[in-house]
Amino acid sequence: MAGTLGVVTKTETTHASVKKIVFAWTSGDGDYAGAASGTTTAAYDGQIIGLTTIPGGTTFVPTDNYDITLKDSEGHDVLLGAGLDRDDTNTEHVTVTSMAGVAGSKLTFAVAAAGDLNTGVAIVYIR
Repeated sequence: MAGTLGVVTKTETTHASVKKIVFAWTSGDGDYAGAASGTTTAAYDGQIIGLTTIPGGTTFVPTDNYDITLKDSEGHDVLLGAGLDRDDTNTEHVTVTSMAGVAGSKLTFAVAAAGDLNTGVAIVYIR
């Protein structure tokens, strides 16, 4: 395979009753075009209460309507599709009413259709 594999750096913290996972990503190119993925170190329990997506700066702007999924160990998108069609220039936030819960599962974050070697950050909140 030719190209650069996408990279996801995860920061997992707990603040009282809220868990915060920050996924900083750079999409791949070539055979890995526009994609990146990574799995959390910890397993999580609770309701997904928020998703914030922040596209990269002016040089590494993702393709408009790029997609984010967050799958549990059984392959279900616990964002219930709320991470799809993200904006390329604006920070966006999705609230608890649009998302599911997770029970004792590591979470696999994936970005797709973001264009080659672009960047962004997704922050997930769980209570």
